[in-house]
Amino acid sequence: MSRLGVREWLAVGQVFANGTLLRTDDGLHTCLNFEKELAAYTGVEQALAVSSGTAALICALQACGIGPGDEVLVPAYTWMASAGAVLLVGAVPVLVEVDETLSIDPLDLVAKLSPRSRAVIPVHMLNRPCDMERIIAIAHQYGLKVIEDACQAVGIRYKGRYCGSIGDIGTFSFNQHKNMTCGEGGAVLSNTGGLMARARNAHDMGIGFRTAGVPDPNAIFLGSNYRISEIQGAILRVQLKKLPRRLNKTRSRIAVLTDALRKAGYPIAPHNDPDEVAGLVLTFDTEAEAIKFAARRGARRIFDNSKHVYTEWGPILNRRMSHPGFSPWEWIGGSNGPAPDSCPKSLDLLRRSCAVNAMPDAPLPLVRYLARKLAA
Repeated sequence: MSRLGVREWLAVGQVFANGTLLRTDDGLHTCLNFEKELAAYTGVEQALAVSSGTAALICALQACGIGPGDEVLVPAYTWMASAGAVLLVGAVPVLVEVDETLSIDPLDLVAKLSPRSRAVIPVHMLNRPCDMERIIAIAHQYGLKVIEDACQAVGIRYKGRYCGSIGDIGTFSFNQHKNMTCGEGGAVLSNTGGLMARARNAHDMGIGFRTAGVPDPNAIFLGSNYRISEIQGAILRVQLKKLPRRLNKTRSRIAVLTDALRKAGYPIAPHNDPDEVAGLVLTFDTEAEAIKFAARRGARRIFDNSKHVYTEWGPILNRRMSHPGFSPWEWIGGSNGPAPDSCPKSLDLLRRSCAVNAMPDAPLPLVRYLARKLAA
């Protein structure tokens, strides 16, 4: 969880002094400046700040024209919003197994394709990037949009490129538990102007700065309200400046923990980019070993992480929408979509895997001490 401090407090104070909290042309333009800085940082043409990671996913899906009758491929291990956002735009999420990296399995991705498949949402969980080379190749072959969910990997790179900047469109989250935070918030990123025009429209029902950036009138449709305030923009500008140092601290501590656990013979899970390791996972031979290790300080079994495991997505598995008429399954005949037995391989891996806390705010000597205790 990223820390807040005096610099954020001062930045918010400037917004208070200006007196304009709503994002308008009359304020300090903290949101606009943050978007420009985020785009430059991640190497994309445009970024759009929104109210949450879930809002970012909904805007990205609407930007890609995903809707009723479509299927979107989603990994079995992710926060339930990755699948929930698909349903909220009228499409059906199709679950895909994760592989030993705990990210979407490219082989099962191909196996789960159907004539209705329109997009894939690779999710970079625990600061560990997906195999984007293979996913992009598959998407190109089958005509899929790639909507990156980088909500748990803000600032993380895959083979030199930032997660969220590789697919057609990417999403970030800035809630309390992410690499940078304003309490709750998100962003949409893309190099495609047409997609960003639609995403900008999707996040805003009609305030002036939205239409000013949409030269194509065909990009204007009924949107929602996923705007953020100038207060959030001010906090995020400070947090973005802190992000490189924070991630460097995370990597240095992950290196210490990994070295200690590897020397002790613990099974380190594979990684899709070994040069960009900012998340540590152990995958044991048995569930009992994982449960025993998770009892130690600084570790947790991934299967116990509630709504990140698809079998805990009650409303989705039970196909409960706010009204029966909104059910996307009805629109495609009801045959596809998540079920408790959709991804047995993923459940097995999650039961046998543990995540290790990087402790980025702890002094390195303390991390070395705790690493030795964890590996004992």
